[in-house]
Amino acid sequence: MSLAFAGLRTAAAQQPVCDVRPFSYGTLQPDPAGIIDLPDGFTYHAFSRTGEAMDDGYFVPSLHDGMGAFPGPDGLTILVRNHELDAGATNAGPFLNNAQLYQKTDKSLIYDPGRGVAPSLGGTSTLVYDTKNNRLVSSYLSLVGTVRNCAGGITPWGTWITCEESDQRATGNFEKDHGYNFEVTARATRGLEEPRPLIAMGRFNHEAIAVDPRTSIVYQTEDRGDGLFYRYIPSRPNSVIHGGALQALAIRERASFDTRNYTGRAMPLTQTFDCHWVDIEDVTSPGDDLRAQGFAKGAALFSRGEGIWASREGFYFACTDGGQARKGQIFRYVPSPFEGRCEEERYPGKLELFIEPNDGDLVDNADNLTVAPWGDIYLTEDGPSPNSIVGVTPRGDVFPFGRNRVGASDEMAGACFSPDGTTLFVNIQTPGITLAITGPWDQPIRSRRSL
Repeated sequence: MSLAFAGLRTAAAQQPVCDVRPFSYGTLQPDPAGIIDLPDGFTYHAFSRTGEAMDDGYFVPSLHDGMGAFPGPDGLTILVRNHELDAGATNAGPFLNNAQLYQKTDKSLIYDPGRGVAPSLGGTSTLVYDTKNNRLVSSYLSLVGTVRNCAGGITPWGTWITCEESDQRATGNFEKDHGYNFEVTARATRGLEEPRPLIAMGRFNHEAIAVDPRTSIVYQTEDRGDGLFYRYIPSRPNSVIHGGALQALAIRERASFDTRNYTGRAMPLTQTFDCHWVDIEDVTSPGDDLRAQGFAKGAALFSRGEGIWASREGFYFACTDGGQARKGQIFRYVPSPFEGRCEEERYPGKLELFIEPNDGDLVDNADNLTVAPWGDIYLTEDGPSPNSIVGVTPRGDVFPFGRNRVGASDEMAGACFSPDGTTLFVNIQTPGITLAITGPWDQPIRSRRSL
């Protein structure tokens, strides 16, 4: 297997030019505990497993998914973590079949109580972690009553926006429509967030968001095979709760363009395309048709948009099963210097297909992603076994970083770095474990051979 795959970044180069890694932390070492293989010198702390008691009396829900890290008091890190649970799975939720625990919970703080029969059990838990001593300080339930909280994103004003991957309508035992985003404050003190759907951000199969701190514009991915890439322009800076405009990305002079590259390479690697944005109306979408509406207006198609993260170079986002081999794509969107203003017509934002591996030995269905403080992108896989953490340098070189050993086909998710840059947090979704990974981040092995 060649790990120096220049073809990822150069459309003309379809073969590896050398068989060494241009950038790596070295060979993955077998983990005797059977949780995760890491490069030599790296270690992990496993904590907050499904079913463990939390400090507020609730239990750690299952299906750990997207996650964000925030600075806390006294140098601590606050993690807000999603749980991709549906309704009715009481043995996997925060109440853990404890009827008394459910009954004593203020029902106004459960978004969808399910008529008392099948409450929705998705939501978030919040963890306070000490990176200096590698220990969990406290944990509590912070949002409950939502559905299939997959990923989300951090905001510059210190909140986590958690996303429902759902188009569930209020019917049967469901009391509320689902498919919305919700905002959770990152705080060290326990307590449930009042669940308020961010309706203006649209009702669709949400996956993740990322916020541009310069403009407060929120970029959103949609986990559909024919999904769109959205932006939400809030009516007030540093706030998403007061309404705003929802739009979908389109490529100039290529109306309704298909970026998925299922056949051929309509979207070539590394070529940048000027973009514009089309307005989306009827954002509550009773018919789950926002993507059809946008496509009819000229918006571009993306294949299962998932994780997104901001970097100095723009916004990287994953499309899990795009590409000719359906192994995934990573795009980069660079906003206009006048993003969301009339001047962007002259200076448009630009879209680039950053990598498209088409080789499961390199990247196999990237799902969540994050950007390290030094600029590398870390992808978590949700494909056939073994699922791994894969690193990508800003120039597109791929290197292995971690291999799931708990259940090789179990999804890895929620990658994010602590604010102090020392720790990579990541989840193994099933059976539900959070890991804190530390090691010599500043000591990569670099090849002497140039690509």
